[in-house]
Amino acid sequence: MASSKVTLRSDAAASILEPEKTLRASKALVAHMKSEAEKKAASSEKKELLADDDAGSLAETAVFVTFTTKRHLTDSRNLKPTKIPTPHPIETDPEKGICLIVADPQRHYKNLVADSEFPEDLRKNVSRVIDFGKLKKKFTAYENQRALYAEHDIFLADSRIINRLPGLLGKTFYKSQKKRPIPIEIQARIPKSGGKRVKPTKGEVNACTAVQLAGEINRAVAAALVNLSPSTNHAIKIGYASWKPEDLAANAEKVVNVMVNKLIPGGRKNVRSIYVKGPETVALPIYLTDELWLDKEKDVVGDDSEQAKALLAAEKPNIGKKRKSLEGPVEEAEPASKKSKKTKAAKALPESNDDKLDKEIADRKATLKKQKKAAKKALEA
Repeated sequence: MASSKVTLRSDAAASILEPEKTLRASKALVAHMKSEAEKKAASSEKKELLADDDAGSLAETAVFVTFTTKRHLTDSRNLKPTKIPTPHPIETDPEKGICLIVADPQRHYKNLVADSEFPEDLRKNVSRVIDFGKLKKKFTAYENQRALYAEHDIFLADSRIINRLPGLLGKTFYKSQKKRPIPIEIQARIPKSGGKRVKPTKGEVNACTAVQLAGEINRAVAAALVNLSPSTNHAIKIGYASWKPEDLAANAEKVVNVMVNKLIPGGRKNVRSIYVKGPETVALPIYLTDELWLDKEKDVVGDDSEQAKALLAAEKPNIGKKRKSLEGPVEEAEPASKKSKKTKAAKALPESNDDKLDKEIADRKATLKKQKKAAKKALEA
């Protein structure tokens, strides 16, 4: 265990990416996405009055960093996103509505949002505050869940209850990663006394202050989100096509460093390739490994080894080859047919002893007759 920790620290010292290569890829990607947007706008026959301009469409077009690893990052799907703080906030749109899902009671957290210390501009974005109890009562129906999903752009959830939300909100929220609830820490920092944390008094709400709540919301909205799954391919949004290439490159380097040094098991040895791409563009490589296998001695098997021969023998079907019968000389394998299957099944069955079976049946009948006679005598008496 100690050696793995040392490896992580050594990987953290040197970045896996080359800044110049990442910046070139970001510039090429942004230029390509802008030219494609201009071509699409020029090729449209009719200009719609309510259609967004090129800048507006690029501002909504996401840019991703994609990872290809040599082995799966996890054994099970994690529905709780991991936050990676980036130099440039991912979501900066002041018009995006935020739904805050909290622990009971709901009124206490509504008062925190309405507090004078809570920023006014952020208060406009928090369009709804709902606790788990109200959520369970009002939004169990699929239609109500769809309405809640459509009303808000971002969903933030108290880390104390976020693991209970997949069973309640279901596929409406968790079939994609677009509006999956983001965990935030909104409970109070409980002080320690004598090395132990002081338990809150009964009936007291364990909640943070209005200033701390605003900070948690801002950090969660600005962070890049990672949803780990049992796969070798992962995509993380690092910005939008309307951004400067320098900002995209800075976010990409930060996300890659955190992923490689903290979230990917095995670190940079488990990374096969890293790309930057848009939703409909080709992937531009910013890192390619020289070693295709995590552990060459275990993952790669030589052609002359016994393990490789055993695998090849297991893959090839035994058709048309000679086989040895249980008794007698070697005979050629014949194509399977209905009659041959029946004869083979009959031969495979063990020989029956009819005399022994007949004797058991006769003894059973005699015993039943004796029982019937005894029952009749008992009734007559």
